This record gives sequence, structure tokens and C-alpha cells, in this order.
Amino acid sequence: MMRTILIAAAIAFVLTAVTGKPIIRWLQKEKFGQKILEIGPKWHMNKQYTPTMGGFMFMLGITVSMLAVGALLGVFGWGMQGVGFFSVLLLALAYGCVGFVDDWAKIKKKENAGLTPKQKLILQVVVAGVFISLVRLSGLLPGGANGAVALPIPGTGVELHLPWIVYMLFAIFAIVAENNAVNLTDGIDGLAASVTVPVMIFFTALAVCQGNAGAVVFGSATVGALLAFLIYNFNPAKVFMGDTGSLFLGGAVAGMAFAVGNPLLLLPVGFIYLMETVSVVLQVGYFKATHGKRLFKMAPIHHHFEMCGWGEKKIVFVFAGATAVLCLLSWFLIF
Repeated sequence: MMRTILIAAAIAFVLTAVTGKPIIRWLQKEKFGQKILEIGPKWHMNKQYTPTMGGFMFMLGITVSMLAVGALLGVFGWGMQGVGFFSVLLLALAYGCVGFVDDWAKIKKKENAGLTPKQKLILQVVVAGVFISLVRLSGLLPGGANGAVALPIPGTGVELHLPWIVYMLFAIFAIVAENNAVNLTDGIDGLAASVTVPVMIFFTALAVCQGNAGAVVFGSATVGALLAFLIYNFNPAKVFMGDTGSLFLGGAVAGMAFAVGNPLLLLPVGFIYLMETVSVVLQVGYFKATHGKRLFKMAPIHHHFEMCGWGEKKIVFVFAGATAVLCLLSWFLIF
């Protein structure tokens, strides 16, 4: 298994690192630059027109790695084994496509507004519904009595046995929420990628314990690809991942949680994503309730810390470090 992990990570790292510069040059040539919101931190304006949609480079690296290792393991075919192996990749790519449409619309409109919230939500719900149905058909979901699906509560040894329709609605909500949470986290150089690395290491290790080959290969490839992407995305960023990349990563994180059959682990290991989302909800609610007052200096919360004087690198190191600690604590919680 360790050999498979190293091969998957190495292929994804090398391919992402090698294709980085050509992809950035192409994005610059096509003038696919990020439009910076005027309501954001003023010092972010110097990032105006930095190439976006750079998520393509790690999406390519992960996909090729999965296909290459899948060929070595002989999992190709139309059977449920093949579907189960590639299920998380398919979810992530589907969300990456939603992000691409959103990014493309922003570029064409020359503003930071692509798909409408309703359009994006409908696409996200449809993708999540198809994914969780495929995962069930492939036999990856933990079964319960009378066709129910088991939902483990981490650290308790207790399982809730939910009817399929209830579990599917829960899964759709959780996947869509996680997808948008990771998207919100992608607000400063290197943050989303750096936070996602320890999360994917955690889920990959859990998949190893379960013998879940598809999740092991996908998680390993994602870690390798993101480490290579940070060569170009760490502050000062030469490229942004765009919604293309952040929605792909949101699908990747949520997909891994369901592939290992323990989606509630998203709460502790994905605490940073959760905090980013909650900060926005609280800010908007407080603003409306108090007729114009703000709870934070700016939301999502990484901007609050910026306004407090933290540099981007400090925020990235603290948020990624906190995630690594929470992943370690979660590991001891379930074992």
C-alpha cells in the first residue's frame, strides 16, 4: 500500500509542478485574470488580474495519477468496482466543472460575479445526489438494518441507522455545505491548498486502515498535487486556483469523508472551513439585526485577521497548523 501511495503522490506532484508554468503562461495569454472585489482588503487590489483558474494544474495531476495507478491496479471497467474506485474523483471533477463555468462567466462579464447563487446551488445539489447514489451502489456506504445506512458518531462507538432517503438528504446538504465552505476558504494566497493538505492526509490514512484503494490513491494524489500547486500559489501567488480549483477541492474533501463512511469527521478536521462559513453567516445576521454594525472587521474570518494586522503567511501557517492538530486529535478520537 505504501508503494501505491508514493507512486500516486509522485505522479501528481511532478505533473502539477511541470505543467504549472505553461498553464500560467496560457492563462496570462488568454487574459484569464482575477477581478478583485472593491469591498475586500484594499491591499488585495495589487493582485488584480493575477491569473485565475490555476486549479486546472492540480486537477490534471490528480486525474492522470488516478488513471495511471488505476491501470496498475486493474480497476478499469464499467462495473461497480471501477465506479467505486473513481467515485471521489468524479465528484471533484464535476464540481470543478461547475467552478469552471462560474469562472468563465466572471471573465466574460469582467466582474467578480459568475453564476447566480440559485444556478450554482442547483448544480451542486444535482452533483451531490448523483455522487452519493453511486457510492451507495458501489457498496462503500456502511450498511444498517432493513436497508438503512449507518452514520457513525466519531468517538462514541454509536451509529445512527438512517433510512436511505434521510441519509441521502443529509449527504446532499453536507456535501454542498462543505463545497461552499472550501470555496470561502480560498481567499488569500495558499490558504485553501495549505489547509486541505492535512485534511487529505488524515482521510488517506483512514482509507488505508479500511483498505479503500480508491480513496487511498485519490487522497495521495491530491496531497502530492497540492504541494506542487503551492509552489505557484503560496504568497505572493503567481496564480489563483479560482472557483475551478476551490470547488474541485470542496468536492474532494466531502467525497473522501463519505468514501470512508464517516462524514461527521468533517466537523473536527474541517473546522477551519466551518469557521470561515460561520463567520460569514454571523456577520450577515449581526449586520441585519443591528442595522449596520459588524461582528468582525471583515468576513470570512481570514480577512478579519488580516484587518487585525496578521500577514497572509501567518494566517496560512496558523490555520494549516490548527487543522493538522485537529486532524491528529480526531485520529486519537476514533482509534
